[in-house]
Amino acid sequence: MRRFAFHRLWAVVLKEFIQMKRDRATFGMMVGVPLMQLLLFGFAINSDPRHLPTAIRAADQGPFARTLVQALRTSDYFQVVREAETEDETRRLLQLGEVQFAINIPEDFTRRLLRGERPTVLIEADAADPAATGPAISAVSKLANTVFNRDLPGPLARLQAKDGPVDFRIHAHYNPENITQYNVVPGLMGVVLTMTMVVITALAITRERERGTMENLLATPVRPFEVMVGKILPYITVGYIQVTLILLASRCIFNVPMIGSLPLLYAVALLFIAANLAMGITFSTLAKNQLQAVQMAMFFFLPSILLSGFMFPFRGMPEWAQAVGSVLPNTHFLRIVRGIMLKGNGPAEIAPELWPLLLFLVVAMTVGVKRYRQTLD
Repeated sequence: MRRFAFHRLWAVVLKEFIQMKRDRATFGMMVGVPLMQLLLFGFAINSDPRHLPTAIRAADQGPFARTLVQALRTSDYFQVVREAETEDETRRLLQLGEVQFAINIPEDFTRRLLRGERPTVLIEADAADPAATGPAISAVSKLANTVFNRDLPGPLARLQAKDGPVDFRIHAHYNPENITQYNVVPGLMGVVLTMTMVVITALAITRERERGTMENLLATPVRPFEVMVGKILPYITVGYIQVTLILLASRCIFNVPMIGSLPLLYAVALLFIAANLAMGITFSTLAKNQLQAVQMAMFFFLPSILLSGFMFPFRGMPEWAQAVGSVLPNTHFLRIVRGIMLKGNGPAEIAPELWPLLLFLVVAMTVGVKRYRQTLD
């Protein structure tokens, strides 16, 4: 056997560098994915969300009620975005997901506080994502013990009880026991569909090209749109099988409630599956080989799981990260699934999340058809 030779080893190393230089897409992914992870985990991910949208119904306009409202406004955890007129309006805002908290100050708040009766302030929280509400609830509990101390001097100091002069009654809606599975399991539906649908279809056209069967498609009178739809339809069945398995597991194993309409959930799932399949087809027309197709799919999947609100609270991210996350279909699908399963939302409540999914589908399909035409040339 011939001895080890450094010059032969160096020749192989140089060959790999030259090959890497030629495959710029792969090299870009090797550099881009770590940078994206660094930016997302370093700047976008925040497990202690603040400035959460809050609705306040202040039926009492006395000095102590105004003090409480001002304290909430200046708190880092609450951002008052709506002043509601009725309790039904605050609950409606919670159901639509427009606010994270709804705070109700009763009519006799000031009078009962001066009597030392510890009036009750109702704080309703959208606890569908427990990680988003936990720190804020802890903060408001501490706020209750100190917010009125400056307004209770002299003879009123007796009202500065050990537990505070006000009883903050917290109602956690949609997931009162803060069960993590109620939040994670419905979210897994979007994550699994994104991962499988995009990766599988990303290999569709590149596989045809590598196996030499693309010529057969070129020789047929099939139009580009017909080819894309024909490749998408079989995988829709696969997607529905995955949805059914996740729903069965969530109900039979994890006991996740299903308050809303199951047919509505299946109908929305069709739109989401089609959007991901269209994205996968687009990647397959951009990639030169199957490896590049998978890399592009992973590059899309990573922000879809990190910026959608599945792993970390969406409202805890900076505005630029929320803007990027709002473009991704998984963000809107997670809100729809959790809304239907945990809140019992209907078509009217999920409508604001449907049009971004439809727009993403149209854009991805348009780009894919255009790129497929170029592939034919």
